[in-house]
Amino acid sequence: MFSVLDRRAVLKGAGLLVAGVTSRSAVSAPVSGGHLRVAGAVGSASESFDPARQSMATDYIRGHLFYDGLVSLDDRLIPRPALAETLESDDFQTWHIRLRRNVRFHDGATLTAEDVVFSLLRHQIPSTGSQRYALARTMQSVRVLSALLVEVVLDAPNSDFPAILGISNFAILKAGTTNFTTANGTGPFRCQEFVPGIRTIAVKNPEFWGAPAYLDSIELIAIPDEMARHNALMSGDVDLIASANPRLVQMLKKNGFGIVESPVGTYTDLSIRLDQRYGRSADFVEGMKFLLNREQIRQSVFLGFSRVGNDQPIAPESPYFNTQLPQRPYDPEKARFLLRRSGFLDETIPLVCSPAALASVDIAVVLQYAASQIGQKMAVQRVPADGYWTQYWMKEPVGFGNINPSPAASLSFEVGFASKSPWNESRWRNPQFDTLLREAKSTRDEVRKRQLYWDMQALVSAGSGVCIPNFTNSLDAHAPHVCGLRPSQAGQLMGYNFARSVWLSGSRGQKI
Repeated sequence: MFSVLDRRAVLKGAGLLVAGVTSRSAVSAPVSGGHLRVAGAVGSASESFDPARQSMATDYIRGHLFYDGLVSLDDRLIPRPALAETLESDDFQTWHIRLRRNVRFHDGATLTAEDVVFSLLRHQIPSTGSQRYALARTMQSVRVLSALLVEVVLDAPNSDFPAILGISNFAILKAGTTNFTTANGTGPFRCQEFVPGIRTIAVKNPEFWGAPAYLDSIELIAIPDEMARHNALMSGDVDLIASANPRLVQMLKKNGFGIVESPVGTYTDLSIRLDQRYGRSADFVEGMKFLLNREQIRQSVFLGFSRVGNDQPIAPESPYFNTQLPQRPYDPEKARFLLRRSGFLDETIPLVCSPAALASVDIAVVLQYAASQIGQKMAVQRVPADGYWTQYWMKEPVGFGNINPSPAASLSFEVGFASKSPWNESRWRNPQFDTLLREAKSTRDEVRKRQLYWDMQALVSAGSGVCIPNFTNSLDAHAPHVCGLRPSQAGQLMGYNFARSVWLSGSRGQKI
């Protein structure tokens, strides 16, 4: 019998990099009360209370305020029971989910198995517009066994199914929910006000099933303009901001603001479509990989707030990271040789980038300069952030993507590199890789699983058209009176889940 808790021992040795952390958490005891003002970096009139449709950072924050999943992911991405008291399977294919008792939605209704079945199955309905449609389709059946027991049968064994349920899109709704003008979840806060693209006001849920939040209320807004967001923090208009600019970190520290740096699996990649003109040449793809000056990108673009990548999606903090895979170096002479042999050295290669893909414009400029040194012309084509993911991403022969951290190694591979995945950016197809992935998801042998993941990283690095120069470090900035923030591999603002841990020190802890 496999339980969701068993994975703790497997990942016990997984380290968490903590660098440049400034916080009063260690010296200030938790205080209840107070109002926290938070500014995210992205906002839109299309913001939604529907967890299935949420796709932006402010959506994810809002989701964690008002909803719970069956599973939560801790700072090391280890799945922990949330609304599910236990998740058990004998074969990794049939899962039994037992729910907590006496959990209530914000409207007073009691959580039952019917709510779970409704919440999971609606992801399979195309009209729902779920961001997790492809993952949900792997659930062959979801049915009620008793008032607090659900059975899920997958189309194939998957030992990482509990981690998948920890993705915030899989939050649990009350059965029959169709109105998303407000939120009716089981989370630690209730919605008091919501104006899409403007602000959200959340107040503490006095009937929350878990440990109560310290804060009385939270106001969430979006300030897309980077300087305006930092100015709002420094002027005291907000208390906490996401996506702090690396160039402003030292200035913020000197002025008494705290910085929390988290090593996350997020990466901005250069994706070369293998089914289009340039990518059909293996020499061109390999030459581009040798032309990426990864250390220069780390220093000049991310100012040291990143880790060097090696063209595969598993970050160094993962227990499955291949420590023996040779690092691909910056080698302009080898790049020149390969690009000449590809027949494209005398052509101008378009690099499609956008502010929508973190740092892609700066990375494109670094790559353009490196190319100029070997006689390869590249044209940086900067396009607007608005519409980038629908009009340009995965459509251009050579372009940039921005991939968020996954809760499991198998998910990183399946979403980005499996042959049938709709998000396979470079259209790489490798039957051997697909076979290894299926085995990795079904094996109970951790030694074997680690070797499978190592082999898959080697295949991706050598053959895929995805070039991953760096893994970014998430930077959050906060006022001195904000306590309780800590680094998390789950992403910015503690994987968007900060509201359950943060408190305000001293007089700031009073309700305003």
